[in-house]
Amino acid sequence: MVDIVFTSRPELAGTHGMVATTHWLASATGMAVLEDGGNAFDAAVAAGFVLQVAEPHLNGPAGQVPALFATARDRTPRVLCGQGTSPAAATPAHFRELGLDLIPGSGLLSATVPGAWDAWLLLLRDHGTKSLRDVLKYAISYAWKGVPVVSRITDTIDAVSELFVHHWPTSAQLWLPDGHPPTPGSLHRNRALARTWQRLLGQAEVHPGREAQIDAARRAWSHGFVAEAVDEFSRRAFRDDSGRDHAGLLTGDDLASWEAGYEDAVITDFGEWSLVKCGAWTQGPVLAQQLRLLEGFRDRLRYVDGRPDARTVHLATECAKLAFADREAYYGDTDVDLATLLSREYAESRRTLVGDEASGELRPGGADPRLPAVLERTRGEQAGTGAVGEPTVDPAGRTRGDTVHIDVVDAEGNMISATPSGGWLQSSPTIPELGFCLDSRAQMFWLEEGLPNSLAPRKRPRITLSPSMALRNGEPTLAFGTPGGDQQDQWQLCFWLAHTVGGLNLQESIDAPAWHTTAFPSSFYPRSWQPKELVVESRIGEETIRELRERGHDVVDGGPWALGRLSAVSRDAASGILRAAANPRGMQGYAVGR
Repeated sequence: MVDIVFTSRPELAGTHGMVATTHWLASATGMAVLEDGGNAFDAAVAAGFVLQVAEPHLNGPAGQVPALFATARDRTPRVLCGQGTSPAAATPAHFRELGLDLIPGSGLLSATVPGAWDAWLLLLRDHGTKSLRDVLKYAISYAWKGVPVVSRITDTIDAVSELFVHHWPTSAQLWLPDGHPPTPGSLHRNRALARTWQRLLGQAEVHPGREAQIDAARRAWSHGFVAEAVDEFSRRAFRDDSGRDHAGLLTGDDLASWEAGYEDAVITDFGEWSLVKCGAWTQGPVLAQQLRLLEGFRDRLRYVDGRPDARTVHLATECAKLAFADREAYYGDTDVDLATLLSREYAESRRTLVGDEASGELRPGGADPRLPAVLERTRGEQAGTGAVGEPTVDPAGRTRGDTVHIDVVDAEGNMISATPSGGWLQSSPTIPELGFCLDSRAQMFWLEEGLPNSLAPRKRPRITLSPSMALRNGEPTLAFGTPGGDQQDQWQLCFWLAHTVGGLNLQESIDAPAWHTTAFPSSFYPRSWQPKELVVESRIGEETIRELRERGHDVVDGGPWALGRLSAVSRDAASGILRAAANPRGMQGYAVGR
């Protein structure tokens, strides 16, 4: 029997449109677009570009954006793939020649083809209604006039300031005005970025027609001055977190050879609910694997007064360990047998490994699991400056889990969940004439050959970015997601359980105490993992923490409000009522609608 307890905190409700993101300026921008007659996709694109200015430590113009969306006309969810591929010159042999067994987490060696610009513009062209200028003008204005600096921007720049000063001078010029990080609450301008966007618009608007202008702007990026600047800058050598200087591998030809595209979504049935995720070139299906494992424990999952009991957290954690072990063994930009991994038969066989005590083993299943040999070295290694998953940056530029998130739904039923990331200000040196830096997503490849996620030319890394959507009785009903690197599909599990098991509304489900384990390899350099470690929010309760420790978990108290930056929107097909909720942690996320 599950106790269902509702608190007095409501979710936002309305009938016209809802926007929920990780920053208030992006949410307000998305709502402004909706009120100006745009649809959910117009709003998401405008919000996405604003996030590149408002949260530059979490995403940037040369990053990537995977998204899930359903249109008012076609209720079958689709995937927008905005993850670029590795350079043509990126091979394990090249890194071996450099004496590296892992791809560095910062600098130019870990860059993939920038994907966000092309993906956002593809979505706008095919499913939006606004012109490129209409959606880009908000971000250009903030970049030119200045955006209020949040404290985590200051903290991030401060953490890497010595790297900037001594090794990345172009980044120091942009992010250390007068030799110091911008203070929280001050306005920071990035006029080089504003000029880049204005130049792209100028080259687009010589063409007549909305779609022709959007395609021209895509070409100006991938075949024009942006690609030329990237090619030239990548030939220079800069310090990365291997402790040495290396030039990059990305070329103009790499940019010209890639375009964003659409794919089928992975839809997993759980009765009246179905979970929608991107494919196994992301970690997305791991959330479905966790839920499939927990199906067999449904009668043991319990929420009391809006909080999970210790057994619920234990079972969820042990199921997460098994699902993420499979992620390491099987996921990648290749043929992945998701039909087996997400089947009830496979889950039943794996479920027998879940006991009353915490496991410290990495136990993939299946007939031919393949784990990197380097994991024995990275087991227990410390990375970053904290256990909470995001944002975690050290003075060498190592970064774990820095990301943003956007959810939008409109009155017609258009719905999107997007998780942009990459191109963080601390990922690599700023390209001065463009006003942004390259991403570092290639660090997620393995250099050991023969694995599903082994590095190869023109291949996508298996990324952590993991937007979510849910169908209820076949109808797109819920869009949600969070930043957080490897933790994304654990914090989303907390949200899902609170909502579907605990009976909490969207805002209560986001507010409910969260947890995650680090008992599997990080996707970020130096690929550390901590067997049996379980990070919890203290609001989960002293008695629950005590019982989890008695079960053998190495419990880390992350603080009362520390884990996750979830947002969510929903649409009730019968009534037309729209709902939204955003994360209170950090006082930065925002949900808006009417």
